[in-house]
Amino acid sequence: MFLDRMKEDIRSAMKKDPAAKSILEVVLCYPGIHALWFHRVAHFFYNRKMHIVARLVSHFARFITGVEIHPGANIGRRVFIDHGMGVVIGETSEIGDDSLIYKGVVLGGTNLEKGKRHPTLGKNVVVGSNACILGPIKIGDGAKVGSGSVVVKDVPIGATVVGVPGKIVEKKTAEKLELDFEHGNLPDPVADVVKIMLKMQHELEQRLGAIEKDHNIKARNIFHDYEEKATEELPDDK
Repeated sequence: MFLDRMKEDIRSAMKKDPAAKSILEVVLCYPGIHALWFHRVAHFFYNRKMHIVARLVSHFARFITGVEIHPGANIGRRVFIDHGMGVVIGETSEIGDDSLIYKGVVLGGTNLEKGKRHPTLGKNVVVGSNACILGPIKIGDGAKVGSGSVVVKDVPIGATVVGVPGKIVEKKTAEKLELDFEHGNLPDPVADVVKIMLKMQHELEQRLGAIEKDHNIKARNIFHDYEEKATEELPDDK
């Protein structure tokens, strides 16, 4: 059973990481894979109430891989942790089959109460680098979390979440769910707002210019005023 799961992990790494050149390379040089293997050992002891042994195994795994997975976390099949450094997965976290997690991801809690306090990730979820998913929330199957996002609310199936706090910027139907690696090309809601504001400003300037022309108002160029002010505030070169 354990060997079968190891073979699945290796095949998953070969499939999800285009940098993987050989099976031997994955076995010897992939800390995310090693962390999962150590976690299965730690989880075995944790389920048998041998908590100290379980924590020692996970602590050793953290030391050599840079990935911290609490022995109590439940991780599905064919999950791949790419690079891995800085990943933290809390005690009551659950990760569904075939999910992909990049470096620096945190699945953390938001309170000190015992019980379920960490996230649940569905199947085929992609979590970008340095994203934080906090609290006992649910991330639906096929969802994507953008790099650096902070997610504190449930995410529906197939949705894409970006920003701080995380906002849904895209949804997919259940029929179109697929593991998408283009997490670097996710929509940017802040940039979209800036573009809208710039467009509104341009339209207002055109309307103001038309009014000034109709009433024969001679006004200095607004940009010229700001340029002069900026020049005055700049320190003299020494």
